[in-house]
Amino acid sequence: MVVPDVLWLSASPSLKRFDQPLLKLLSRQVTIAQWEYYQTPDEACSLEIALVLLHDYLKACAHPVHLCGHGISGLVALLYAQRHPERVKSLVLLSVGVHPAVDWQAHYYMHRQLLSCSQSMILAQMVTNLFGPQSHATTRELVKILEQDLESSLSPHTLFRRISIPPISVKMPLMVCGGGADMVVDRNQLQGWREWQKVGDRLWSCPDAGYFFHFVQPDKVAQALSDFWLSLPALAQQTESNPQLT
Repeated sequence: MVVPDVLWLSASPSLKRFDQPLLKLLSRQVTIAQWEYYQTPDEACSLEIALVLLHDYLKACAHPVHLCGHGISGLVALLYAQRHPERVKSLVLLSVGVHPAVDWQAHYYMHRQLLSCSQSMILAQMVTNLFGPQSHATTRELVKILEQDLESSLSPHTLFRRISIPPISVKMPLMVCGGGADMVVDRNQLQGWREWQKVGDRLWSCPDAGYFFHFVQPDKVAQALSDFWLSLPALAQQTESNPQLT
């Protein structure tokens, strides 16, 4: 088994296409693998099942990995890193706020409760919120993708209940990334991480980009992630020479 340097989590099958431009760029710099979680319509939506399956995979890895995830996949990465810190070298979260259960579906269901509009109308508005203004044809295609995500994603939210998870701290180096114009994980959600930062942790915002900022500007995100990973050996040496920094 070839153990990757970086493991990218994908718990939303219909949204994984938005990860590909970034993964392609990162693969030129590091050994990266993609761990995918699929759930059938008959299965219960369970973060616990995903965490157990992820642990089964990482138990076979000879060394800790850099763990990454966007949105609900980032929540899975965060929960796993808290539970099994010995298997995670560093953690990178994209579009995950300090209240980590907040994802695009939480916003969608909030709008469904507040507005007397059809699902398609609200999803069309969500497309604008998530991706910015689009042509009619592109909006139609993106609405289909969001519909698929509502059916197949690991997101725990429903029309009748939205889940809240309090802030979570982790032991390993942490980088949190967000879109500067994101309406889901907004500035308050992103800046809220500062209270939980350790020495060497990073908080990075992609200017003029929304929830899927890593799809819109993959080159900037790839550079930011590479810079973070390259800083880790120096950080470890600095911490070792000065224990008060931990």
